[in-house]
Amino acid sequence: MTKWVYSFGGGHNEGRADMRNLLGGKGANLAEMAAIGLPVPPGFTITTELCTEYYRNERRYPDSLKAEMRAALARVEAAVGLGFGDKHKPLLVSVRSGARVSMPGMMDTVLNLGLNDATVEGLAEASGDARFAWDSYRRFIQMYGSVVLGVDHHRFEDIIEHVKLDAGVVEDTGLAASDWHRVVHGYKEMVAEETRKPFPMDPEEQLWGAIGAVFGSWMNPRANTYRRLHDIPADWGTAVNVQAMVFGNMGTDCATGVCFTRDPSTGENVFYGEYLVNAQGEDVVAGIRTPQPMAAARAKPGETPMEVAMPAAYRELMAVREKLERHYKDMQDIEFTVQRNKLYMLQTRNGKRTAAASLRIAVEMAGEGLIERREAVMRVNPSSLDQLLHPTLDPKAKRVVLSKGLPASPGAASGAVVFSADEAEMRAAKGEAVLLVRIETSPEDIHGMHAARGILTTRGGMTSHAAVVARGMGRPCVAGAGGISVDYGAQTLSANGVVLRAGDIITIDGSTGEVYAGAMKMIEPQLSGDFGTLMEWADQARRLKVRTNAETPLDAETARKFGAEGIGLCRTEHMFFDPARIGAVRQMILAKDEAGRRAALAKLLPFQREDFVSLFKIMEGLPVTIRLLDPPLHEFLPHGEAEMQEVADALGVDIAVIRARGEELSEANPMLGHRGCRLGVTYPEIYEMQARAIFEAAVEVAKTANAPVPEIMIPLVGTKKELDITRAQVEATAKAVFAETGKTIEYSVGTMIELPRAALTADQIAEAADFFSFGTNDLTQTTFGFSRDDVEARFIPIYIEMGILPQSPFDSVDAAGVGRLVRTAVEEGRKAKGKLEIGICGEHGGDPKSISFFAEAGLDYVSCSAFRVPVARLAAAHAAMAQKTNAVTT
Repeated sequence: MTKWVYSFGGGHNEGRADMRNLLGGKGANLAEMAAIGLPVPPGFTITTELCTEYYRNERRYPDSLKAEMRAALARVEAAVGLGFGDKHKPLLVSVRSGARVSMPGMMDTVLNLGLNDATVEGLAEASGDARFAWDSYRRFIQMYGSVVLGVDHHRFEDIIEHVKLDAGVVEDTGLAASDWHRVVHGYKEMVAEETRKPFPMDPEEQLWGAIGAVFGSWMNPRANTYRRLHDIPADWGTAVNVQAMVFGNMGTDCATGVCFTRDPSTGENVFYGEYLVNAQGEDVVAGIRTPQPMAAARAKPGETPMEVAMPAAYRELMAVREKLERHYKDMQDIEFTVQRNKLYMLQTRNGKRTAAASLRIAVEMAGEGLIERREAVMRVNPSSLDQLLHPTLDPKAKRVVLSKGLPASPGAASGAVVFSADEAEMRAAKGEAVLLVRIETSPEDIHGMHAARGILTTRGGMTSHAAVVARGMGRPCVAGAGGISVDYGAQTLSANGVVLRAGDIITIDGSTGEVYAGAMKMIEPQLSGDFGTLMEWADQARRLKVRTNAETPLDAETARKFGAEGIGLCRTEHMFFDPARIGAVRQMILAKDEAGRRAALAKLLPFQREDFVSLFKIMEGLPVTIRLLDPPLHEFLPHGEAEMQEVADALGVDIAVIRARGEELSEANPMLGHRGCRLGVTYPEIYEMQARAIFEAAVEVAKTANAPVPEIMIPLVGTKKELDITRAQVEATAKAVFAETGKTIEYSVGTMIELPRAALTADQIAEAADFFSFGTNDLTQTTFGFSRDDVEARFIPIYIEMGILPQSPFDSVDAAGVGRLVRTAVEEGRKAKGKLEIGICGEHGGDPKSISFFAEAGLDYVSCSAFRVPVARLAAAHAAMAQKTNAVTT
């Protein structure tokens, strides 16, 4: 019979850390902490398998669950000497979610469960503190009412505010036991009114309600959004952890806190975190009260660090920190409670961190001997490197400081102020840069936080929801900016006498906590130190080469700085739009015969030659793959009447000529029309001019620098004959240039594989090709029959939501369909030509998941945008290590 419930603590541990898939991360780690001797309140975990069964069985539980739960609950009662529902010595429990991967704030939690009108008196008697008991009771009703019964959170807050007003106090801590009694009475009346039935008094009914709510929250909108953003399968499910309550709100000898064994923003090896005296856990993360620092060294004037306020508990916590890092060999995110000066551990998990912190922690732990270099490389998520590659504020820029808060997540961003997550998502979808400004964020804001360039809150600390989620997303965040007043109704932000409205531009610096009026100049990031060390280790491990997609000197230089090993795609059409040469391009298109086209192309030749000279010099002998002209010619012509008239005047022709040529070149489906090698076949003089520019540039550079290695790529080939014809044009041009200059250089001619027919006949095409490069953007479009510009916004999101597609095939390569064509082309191409060089230059070349596939498929290199080069280098190392591990396992 399937076991659904696993106990932990109290000397009875049935789980281990390596059972996270079954028990969830929280449940597995609670059992592990108890097993290594840490003070963990006893409890039990209901497995993730039951969550899956719950949804499969139309939200019904298996018959055996009730008996297993009763037995586990009895063990908890025995361990703590309290009774669940006992009027005199009541056992209270927390009910928390716990998926196999951390999803902070995405699912529901209920604390103080087991309280009712009778047990609250028992709690008051046992604790000797009626105020604490009634405060705990109102917390329970508020949390249970919101999470389980669906009562709006603000309804509860309104009642508290009225009682505080009557009592003449500002803070919740100023309310007496009698005040909390009034709050509880008001809560129960309001819940009965909202739900049309009284608040449940039976602890067992409360427990089943909370368990159902936690399982139900696995499918709530914010959890679904988080899973989609982080590629977490829905069928993993969540576990439920039921644990004996310990209280951080019983008085001044009690506290609760959240801490990290190292700084999650910088990675510095210092104890980092916050705590609150006389508080429960939600007070720290909700931002309702401003927490205090853990260490005395981090305290500011007026703050009381835990090291000073509770020295014994702090020393014990420092020992726990050391023990957990040595045991898990990673930075830990810890939740704890101090009840009457006794420390209890409520959670540990591998802490979320910024990319900079991830790098530093991995490199330093390898240096400390905690982990091997291989593990250090695998610890850093390739996609997270994006966080290191974005601009920061220029220190010389003029600054108009509005306010200052806490530096919750590093990086800088400018954007228009928006006050709601929905508006952030809507405006970002239109291409606007927005900053989400909130009093405090909640899990319901996850979609807007993802859409925004950065987040600003006026409440909360370094471990608040906004801070933790922003760091995980790589978004700059300033939290707890108390000098700023936000008025949602008026849609204004006020600070130091300045009033800004929705849509006004501000800038935040998540590294300093400063908030500025207006947009500010940014500077490029500097990569060295830990980044350089880890990338060196990654380069030692990877097999795949990494090139860049670049056609400007700036892109090429940036890519070289990031470690690119050549250019895998130079899109020559981008060069044609330069104002100095677009006139000649249009003259060529409007020409009535070959002679006219050649005359116009002769004007373009020196421009193209200088383009290639620059790129060859920057690449210093590394391969440079140049794609000859690909897009249809009508893309270079003006479209609006005013622009057409301007071009007509510049070229000295009648506007009717331009209008007629545009109509002549227009196509119903340009993507599948007169483009790519079809241009080279029908207008050979275009490819001849480009080839001449390449060879003349290569010969010139070879005189004074490392000889370049041009790789000339013919686009959109579907048949071997197309490549035969265009290759002959290139070779004839090379022969002519070499004869004219008296010098020769090595070069190669290959093709892009971007049509299914090319992939399926790769053995034939390989006979005429020196290399293949997969153009996965077009290959995906032509395989699916999708038009990327149309489907992404119109129905791809619906397909993903309905499970038709796991993700957009333009984000990560479709291994089953497009990937099968890639494998076929690789296998067939190399059957015909054993040492055929094969790469990929589509957008997938910078996607870690796709890179793993390409490595396994046997490609030689990937090519991506300049700022994705470090991501690709690290992803290639991950792929090589995974392949090695799989080979050993096999």
